[in-house]
Amino acid sequence: MDDFTPIEDFVSPGLPVDPANTTGREALGDPQGVPELSDVDCPDALRETIEASMARYPDHKSASIPALWAVQRTYGWCTPEGIRQAAAVMQVTPAYLESVASFYDLFRLQPSGESQVLVCTNISCWMRGGDELLDAFCAATGADRGEAGHGGALSADGSVMVSGFECLGACDLAPMASVNERYFGPLEPADAKTAIEQLRGGEEVLPDKALTARRLPGGDEESSDERVTSTKGPNR
Repeated sequence: MDDFTPIEDFVSPGLPVDPANTTGREALGDPQGVPELSDVDCPDALRETIEASMARYPDHKSASIPALWAVQRTYGWCTPEGIRQAAAVMQVTPAYLESVASFYDLFRLQPSGESQVLVCTNISCWMRGGDELLDAFCAATGADRGEAGHGGALSADGSVMVSGFECLGACDLAPMASVNERYFGPLEPADAKTAIEQLRGGEEVLPDKALTARRLPGGDEESSDERVTSTKGPNR
């Protein structure tokens, strides 16, 4: 092909003609532009949160992920209207924010219940019973096990979303799960029923197995571990 051959007329010899390569694609409609904030009914708290995030970065687009988190925490998932509101505040297109949201597994682009349970099934948790823990959460909620292992499934009443997750970065808690963005572990299958009952009853979920209940390394609390209390070691 020389410099004067129109690209739409060029077809490689011996290859089938692909209309997408030769004639281009037709738009399904006019692309949605950047919405004006005055035309969008954005809650003040959501707008202020997004603006505060934008102020932390030299490029306002760097606040896309915090903005989407704010949308999800406001509405329970990244609703089309919530994305449009964030786009109006950030002065970007809704399509741009949706492209970011669709890339990350923790952003939800469809309703996913009032509570979310993510069960880690990566190697450390899998070896210590992660699949069985996911089975137990599905049994406790009535969520479909097959769907839970492939993107998430809602409980029978639609209030809880259960999903296997490739890695939650807490191998020391294996097997573990995240309940409403809080980490718990190590867990046993029996803990799943208890956690769901506490969640639905408005109680604190598995307080003894929460990550926040674990002692910090090097803390001031007295330890019962002889490896710490004995006179041996570099700090004794």
